[in-house]
Amino acid sequence: MPVELLELRNITQQYRSRERVFTAVDNINLKVGEGEYATIVGPSGCGKSTLLRIVAGLQKPSSGQVLYRGEPITGVNPHAAIVFQTFALFPWLTVQQNVEVALIARGMSRRQAAEKAVELLDRVGLDGFETAYPRELSGGMRQKVGFARAMAVEPELLCLDEPFSALDVLSAENLRRDLIELWTSGAIPTRSILMITHNIEEAVTMSDRIIVMEKDPGRIVAEQKVNFPYPRYAKDPAVIQQVDTIYSILAGQTQSEEVELGAAPGEEGRMRALPSITVNELIGFMEFLAEIPSGTANVFELPGEMHISTDNLLRLTEAAELLGFITIAHGDVSLNPLGETFVEASINVRKEIFARRILRLPLFSWVLQMLQNAEDRELKWDDLREALESEFTPRIAEKQLDILVDWGRYAELISYDDREEKFTLGI
Repeated sequence: MPVELLELRNITQQYRSRERVFTAVDNINLKVGEGEYATIVGPSGCGKSTLLRIVAGLQKPSSGQVLYRGEPITGVNPHAAIVFQTFALFPWLTVQQNVEVALIARGMSRRQAAEKAVELLDRVGLDGFETAYPRELSGGMRQKVGFARAMAVEPELLCLDEPFSALDVLSAENLRRDLIELWTSGAIPTRSILMITHNIEEAVTMSDRIIVMEKDPGRIVAEQKVNFPYPRYAKDPAVIQQVDTIYSILAGQTQSEEVELGAAPGEEGRMRALPSITVNELIGFMEFLAEIPSGTANVFELPGEMHISTDNLLRLTEAAELLGFITIAHGDVSLNPLGETFVEASINVRKEIFARRILRLPLFSWVLQMLQNAEDRELKWDDLREALESEFTPRIAEKQLDILVDWGRYAELISYDDREEKFTLGI
């Protein structure tokens, strides 16, 4: 049985606004063993990055405990290092100097740091680029410098925060392959890797275990072991099957009962945030589904077919399901009769259907009621934002207003004057 390196016990992270407590992650229990490559997947807002910062000791949880080799971590975790998605290099330093910074910070002399930096850069395939500056390198090569710098502190636990997401497709694939080669060959001192990603194929082709999270609040809903050997390829049947399974968990399955709509501001119960999707994106998604000859699409294949990210696809399916236009079952998505009617309808009929559907949503019914009761039947952006901040963080409250404007204008239920920052009732 592998030695347990990391344990998260009942980790909860909350943030407070003036009137409300927001729970980012709730009661997370997680263990990572020595020799394990574990990956956390889930939609935006589920708290993946929050957990990684807590593991590294860069953020203190509201409650719960982080244990490393059975001992509590109360400050920065000295056994962990993070590679971020945005490279985080010093542009005024050369490649070698960027790595030396971490070594000198550990107490090495400049001569020792220089020798070690050259060795690390050679290990990640950057020998010959020691005197180059970050601006001279491709995205993939800059991220390799990030890996070399993280390895400079010889971490037992390497934390990867979407390390390939800022790269082009080819650079990302090459860097994934290089990392797996370093990991499986023992060429890096790391005992375990904990990665977060939106890319499900990336998780399956790289990990030993996949932890699936959902949001509102962020919590673990499933774990999947990946038992087939390296190298793994996206078109392998075993990879395809496991990716399909994880997409099914993330997308969920439409229930026979009514989809949970949440509560309106001020009402008892949790208010559900609207997915950050424009009407044009939603219509494009539904028209794409309508053109599929079989009428049914496999969820995990859609990001590649539609050239969108996994996270964007999950927001699209959430919005379409919330409005009652699609059915999801066993990893497949299809338009239901209402969705088919919407796609086939004229422009004006589409607007009427959309208006009826969003009137069911507590957020829209609340705003319309507020407008009807307001003096001159108008409301300022700041007033609505302040009201929503009793339910959401300021950033999410702003995003909810953007969605209100886009969806409300399309349905002709709400008008918005950007110059005066004023909402009024629609046509």
